[in-house]
Amino acid sequence: MNGFERHRKSGAIIANLSGFEADLLRSLAAQIVELLRNEAAVPAETQDPFEAMMDFSGPTSEPEDPVLKRLFPSAYIDDEEASSEFRRFTEGTLRDGKANAAIAIIDALEGAGLPPLLEEEGLMIDVELDEDTAQMWMRSFTDIRLAIATRLDIEEGDEEFWYALPEDDPRAQAHDIYEWVGWLQETLVEALTS
Repeated sequence: MNGFERHRKSGAIIANLSGFEADLLRSLAAQIVELLRNEAAVPAETQDPFEAMMDFSGPTSEPEDPVLKRLFPSAYIDDEEASSEFRRFTEGTLRDGKANAAIAIIDALEGAGLPPLLEEEGLMIDVELDEDTAQMWMRSFTDIRLAIATRLDIEEGDEEFWYALPEDDPRAQAHDIYEWVGWLQETLVEALTS
């Protein structure tokens, strides 16, 4: 993969992914969707859309999962009541936005021809994104990286630790994925600003 580039004629953002890379991205995005949808903060799908829009009965306490705490930090660290109120009014919408961004990755990959089960060796997937979809991918890459960093307890300046791990250490492999998604995000930003 060469990363994301802007197509000169159409202006679309394009990337060519191996089947393995595309399947890995789809899996990471699906895990984000599952994490976001697996708690009580998820709005009921059977609720009337207007009623849902006017319903401010969202969660008022921090999520228990450390990744969700990182994705939805307290707005007011020194004021628990204000933070609870802010969370009640905003978290449901924020969750939906993050889930929709991850779903945009899944939909684009499957729309580009990624089969439900990856069986074909040597498969290459050409992904073409419009500006809005590329922006959604970029936001989802941030969420994916935050999730991986939280699970691995990655901290600023600890690169030496990660590079010293043996290649067969699962943490090293997960860190490689973290860096790869960061590289994808960087090339996507460059493509969007070119």
